[in-house]
Amino acid sequence: MMVLALFTFLLWLTTSGLGAIQTGDSSVDVSMISHYRSLAPSNIDFAFSLYKRLVALTPGQNVFISPASISMALVMLSLGTCGFTKTQLLQGLGFNLTEISEAKIHQAFQSLHHLFKESDTSLNMTMGNALFLDYSLKLQESFSENIKHYYGSEALTTDFQDMDKVSRQINEYVKNKTQGKIVDLFLKLDSPALLILVNYFFFKDTWVHPFDSSRTREGDFHVSETTSVKVPMMFQSGTIKYLDDTVLPCQLVQLEYVGNGTVFFILPNKGKMDTVTNGLNRDTIRRWSQSLVSSWVDLSIPKVSISRVYDLKAVLEDMGITDLFTNQADFSGITPEAQLKGLKVVHKAVLHLDEKGVMSSSTTGGALRLEAPPISINFSRPFLMLIFDHYTWSCFFLGKVVNPV
Repeated sequence: MMVLALFTFLLWLTTSGLGAIQTGDSSVDVSMISHYRSLAPSNIDFAFSLYKRLVALTPGQNVFISPASISMALVMLSLGTCGFTKTQLLQGLGFNLTEISEAKIHQAFQSLHHLFKESDTSLNMTMGNALFLDYSLKLQESFSENIKHYYGSEALTTDFQDMDKVSRQINEYVKNKTQGKIVDLFLKLDSPALLILVNYFFFKDTWVHPFDSSRTREGDFHVSETTSVKVPMMFQSGTIKYLDDTVLPCQLVQLEYVGNGTVFFILPNKGKMDTVTNGLNRDTIRRWSQSLVSSWVDLSIPKVSISRVYDLKAVLEDMGITDLFTNQADFSGITPEAQLKGLKVVHKAVLHLDEKGVMSSSTTGGALRLEAPPISINFSRPFLMLIFDHYTWSCFFLGKVVNPV
């Protein structure tokens, strides 16, 4: 039954508009699709579960994460865990260990990492992980070798007695790895720690159909009924995939990045943000991909640079991944000092939205305009956004934009 369900899921990914294989890398072996996408069901379920819990833990705030990057970081960490700690972590990430072996999980993530990092997918993104541990701990050589082999990552020792120095070292490390695109990932340590896992993801790409930069104007973004802020609003007019959903109270559009990126911008009806958020799942994404229709749309979206930093301890514990953060945690795959209390998992995601595209804005949509008046949709109040990779169906970003300033 599970095999049939997975086959069905991969089939609609392959045949639906979003799942079609569209990659700028001619070296990608299309026959490997099931290998890459074997992660998709677990990763997508984990993504929505994590996102919904973060929304619940931070009411009224922007929420912005890279679920695919977080999953990869935590699976990498599992290489250093043993016993119940490992089992709970992998199961918490959505993997049924009776149906997929740990080795196959790492092999699939290794392929995914290679596709994102080494292949020419035409996506302008930077991602990575690193583990910092106190210099007093002896690092297992096998762990260093494995995380480098599978994830291109590394473990570094530092003096956790000087946390200002640790913060500077972590921030300098991430700044160098991202060529200055991500700064100040780690600001302070509010509780003792001997291990710090850092995960970062930067994304800024080129639209297939650009926004008309000459029509970007400052406008009001209505944070609430009583509060508004000024923000540059980008504009494009053309044939765009659009849906006025009859199941969830929202409107949405689907836009494409050059390469493999596809984006849902979702505008809940007033007062219905929670309803739409709670309705996000695999079935909803499948229904949307099948229901979107090409329509002439006048579209306005804020031009913003969005970033968020999270200490993921509370949300992971809320998802049942608790052993990592207790005295019983078994990190004997990382250090002979097997049981350590004081793991921190820090994640930062950065996204730039601007007008840039590969075509002249006068050709947006690539179709003749119909006589019917255009649909007008203005993202001038809190909205949701989802960015996926066509090829692997990995969720790059999940975001709730309450205040774009």
